[in-house]
Amino acid sequence: MTIIIIEDEKPAARLLQRKLEKLNLEVGVMLHSVEESIEWFSNNEHPDLIFLDIQLSDGLSFEIFEKIEIKSAIIFTTAYDEYALRAFKLNSIDYLLKPIDEDDLEIAIAKFKDRLPKKEKLQIDFEEIKKMLSNPFEKNYKKRFTVKIGQHLKVISTDEIECFYSENKGTYIHTFDNRNYLVETTLEVLEQELDRSAFYRVSRKFIIPMKAIKEIIVYSNSRLKVILPSYTTDEVVVSREKVSDFKNWIA
Repeated sequence: MTIIIIEDEKPAARLLQRKLEKLNLEVGVMLHSVEESIEWFSNNEHPDLIFLDIQLSDGLSFEIFEKIEIKSAIIFTTAYDEYALRAFKLNSIDYLLKPIDEDDLEIAIAKFKDRLPKKEKLQIDFEEIKKMLSNPFEKNYKKRFTVKIGQHLKVISTDEIECFYSENKGTYIHTFDNRNYLVETTLEVLEQELDRSAFYRVSRKFIIPMKAIKEIIVYSNSRLKVILPSYTTDEVVVSREKVSDFKNWIA
């Protein structure tokens, strides 16, 4: 069985590769953008199976199919919420919700192997999926968070938040008045709960709001460094794979 991974975040791609190796499956190629994928599929034999992230650094992965007729089976890897996933269910597409659970991965591989002898042709209504993923009227974004301080509860609105960050397996809110609060969630969950027009996950460690950006500096290794008003504990760096998408977000 030949397998490739298309994922713009290289650490996530390597993690999925390791999980597949535990199932005695070898990944032949890892691709990281729409442009790179189109070029690769134009010049190489298509694999049996593709693990495909939806949002790549230079656009939606569906753009690949607009240029190339893919002859492989596909399992989408996505961090989209349950509403968006209805689009996949309607199209009978396999998907794995990030962070990918090893048991779910094993089940998806078993389903693929079961269908393999039938050589079912990929039938996907990409326009319908894109419409459902981008529908702005069905999403109620989180506007406030409740945190526990001793025996008291404090409500923090998103307007007060300078950034979210992860540290020592915990997730924290840093507010504009230079205070930190532990929240019982993860950046992966927050990424789906927050309005993407206002908040952006610049790296595995940080989600920042547009209004908190004080300055953007060209950084080493084709990355960008973001200066925030009061958070100075660690450097807030836009990972190289996200730079293009980040520039589109702030435009």
